[in-house]
Amino acid sequence: MKLEGIRVLDLSQFLPGPHFTMMMADHGADVIRIEPPSGEPTRNIGVRQANASVWFRNTHRGKKSVVLDLKRVQGVAAFMALAASADVIVEAFRPGVVDRLGIGYDKVSQVNPRIVYVSIAAFGQTGPMVQRPAHDVSIQAETGLVDLNRGNDGKPVLPNMPSADMAASLMAMNGVLMALLRRASTGVGDYIDISMQDSLASWLVNVVGPAFGEDRDMTLAHERGFGGAAFYNVYACGDGQFLTLGGSEIKFAANLLTALGRSDLIDLCRLPPGPGQLPVKQFLRETFAAQPLAHWESFLAPLDVCWAPVRTLRQALQSEQIRARGMRVEVAQKGFGGGMVTELGIPIKFRHEPGRVDPEIPELGEHTFQVLQSLGLSAEEVSEASAMPISPAA
Repeated sequence: MKLEGIRVLDLSQFLPGPHFTMMMADHGADVIRIEPPSGEPTRNIGVRQANASVWFRNTHRGKKSVVLDLKRVQGVAAFMALAASADVIVEAFRPGVVDRLGIGYDKVSQVNPRIVYVSIAAFGQTGPMVQRPAHDVSIQAETGLVDLNRGNDGKPVLPNMPSADMAASLMAMNGVLMALLRRASTGVGDYIDISMQDSLASWLVNVVGPAFGEDRDMTLAHERGFGGAAFYNVYACGDGQFLTLGGSEIKFAANLLTALGRSDLIDLCRLPPGPGQLPVKQFLRETFAAQPLAHWESFLAPLDVCWAPVRTLRQALQSEQIRARGMRVEVAQKGFGGGMVTELGIPIKFRHEPGRVDPEIPELGEHTFQVLQSLGLSAEEVSEASAMPISPAA
C-alpha cells in the first residue's frame, strides 16, 4: 500500500488528528497511538458497537495503542526513543504544551531531522487567540459559518457537521504528505502548523464574494447558496418529506420548467438570486407540495436536473451508491469480543495498491510492552514510562 514503511506517532485526541492518522493507517502506515493512562476520550463517547464506541472505531482502526505518561521523565524518554525512528508526529495539545513536556519539534528534530511534525490547534500556533480553548462549534462561530446557518426564524442554528474538525484533518494530511514528498529529495523533514480556523476559512471560496468584493454582510435570503436561488433550495412534498434542487445552471432550470409546463418562467432564472426569482420559487413550492416524494422521484428520474431527496442519515448509509463505492462495509473483527461490525469505508480509491479497512481496534495500551521493548527498554522501564503494571505476558 502507498504508505507502507511510514511510522506515525499520534498524540492527538478526539477528531482531526485521529481521523487523518486513521486514513494513513488505511493505506499502510504503521500508526502508533500514544495514549495517556486514562485513554483516548472517544473510547467512551457515544453509541457502542461490539463493545467499542462507534466514534473510536471509525478513528482508530488499524492502529496500535501505546500508553505513555508524559508527565513522567521515563515517559518522555520513551517517547523520544520512539520519535527517533518515526516519520511523522501528530499532536493537538494547546500551543506550548509539547515544548513544556520536552517533546516539541525542536527537541525531536535534534535526534531525528527527518521528522515531519504537525501541530493541530484551534487557532494555530500564532495570533492573539492562540491560547483560547475551542472545539468545532466555537471555530465555526468565529469563522462566520454559524451566522450563515440560520433557521426559518432567522436565528443561528447549531451546526450538525464538525466541519472545522474535518477541514483540519484533511489539511493536516495534505501537509504531511507534501512534507514527506519533499523529504524524499532533501532528506529533511519539517514542522507544520495547522489551525482549525485557517482550514475552515479556506473552504469559504464560494461564499466570500460579498465580504471581499463588496465589503458587506450577506442578506442570506438573497444569496445563491442560502435560499435566494429557486434552483438551489429545499422544497416540501405533499407527504411532509423533502427534496432539494441543487443546480442553478439555466439548462437545468429550462429542463424542469419545460417538463412542468412553465417555460415562461425560465428567463426569471437568469436573474441574480433574490427577489427576482420569487415567482419561480413560489411556483416550485406549490408544485412540489401537491404530490408525495415518491411521485417526484419518479417524475424527476429521467430528467437532466440536479435534484435529490432529503434522506435520513440511516437511509443514506444504506443506499446502493454508498455500498457500491465501498463506503459502508461490514467486516469481521477478532478483538473486542469478535463479531461483525459496520464501518465507514475508504474515500481515496487507488487503482493500484488500494487501501484496506482493518477492523481491529486496540485495547488501551495493548501494544505498550511490545513496541517499547522492541526499542530495548526492559519491562520495568516500560512500566515506569507508561504507569502500567508489568503483565505476565510482558
